[in-house]
Amino acid sequence: MIGGVDTHRDTHHAAVIDSTGGLLADAEFPATTAGYAELLVWMRSFGRPVAVGVEGTGSYGAGLARHLAAEKITLVEVDRPDRRTKGKSDPIDAIAAARATLAGTAMGTPKTRSGPVEAIRALRVARQGAVKARTAAINQMRGLVTAAPEAVRAQLTKLSAAVLIKRCATLAYDPALLHDPEHATAAALEGLARRATALTEEITTLDRQLTPLVRRAAPRTRALFGVGTDVAAQLLTTAGDNPDRLRSEAALAHLCGAAPIPASSGRVRRHRLHRGGDRGANHALHTIALCRLRYDQRTRAYLHRRISEGLSKQEILRCLKRYIVRDVYTALRADFAALTP
Repeated sequence: MIGGVDTHRDTHHAAVIDSTGGLLADAEFPATTAGYAELLVWMRSFGRPVAVGVEGTGSYGAGLARHLAAEKITLVEVDRPDRRTKGKSDPIDAIAAARATLAGTAMGTPKTRSGPVEAIRALRVARQGAVKARTAAINQMRGLVTAAPEAVRAQLTKLSAAVLIKRCATLAYDPALLHDPEHATAAALEGLARRATALTEEITTLDRQLTPLVRRAAPRTRALFGVGTDVAAQLLTTAGDNPDRLRSEAALAHLCGAAPIPASSGRVRRHRLHRGGDRGANHALHTIALCRLRYDQRTRAYLHRRISEGLSKQEILRCLKRYIVRDVYTALRADFAALTP
């Protein structure tokens, strides 16, 4: 028997099929601990589950995936099905997940989400949100300064972000005169400066929490040239707590969107840019490549050699990211091997 599950916030719809793809039954269960247990008991009433394909193991299906993994059920991560010809409903999606698992078109192994990498991911979610909010606050401050009355604008133009925040935090205004644009602008800038300062303190706290976790989880990855704490945390998050699901460095390259895609035809032999994969991981590889281009002599020598061969800077960056994946894959496997008892 093969199972398939279409996951949602409040309910999960499950289907079971036989070894020929024939539908045995489908049913809906609550997305709760009791619901997960009930779903598995229901599936087992039709036979032994060879594998269960689950949509959304990183979001709504995370709890179900953890429950099934704890019960030693073989899990397969299923991508969103093609709905252009078969329509959309919860039973249709659950059956499609089961049949994709049976056919082998769905082969991904879900992240376990039960180790230190999941803890790092959770802290990074908070940090990324704080960084984005601080950037938005600074951009709003600059926008206000650009159109501010001259008395305010003259003292706040052409300043770095840090100095702008510091000066805006000390702006004086009269609450009784907020009908005046000058006082209203000063009040708005002072409030935005307080927000940016609070967000900076939040980011600093999260960095203090993340740094020891990353160093302990991935010392070899963190030691690679050009890899800082945030880059290492992103690469760990992409690999997950069970990097053995990445069968080779080519699999990691594909996951990071750094694998060249064949685009040959006739006598033309070429590869095109891979626009898929985890864009956060691709950005991390890009950061490493830029750092090495600036500070690593071997990488600079490679750059000059490839330029002499006629490659553009963007093409060279793509090649470098693929080579960097090789270093990252080796380091990640070594780090997780050291963590595994």
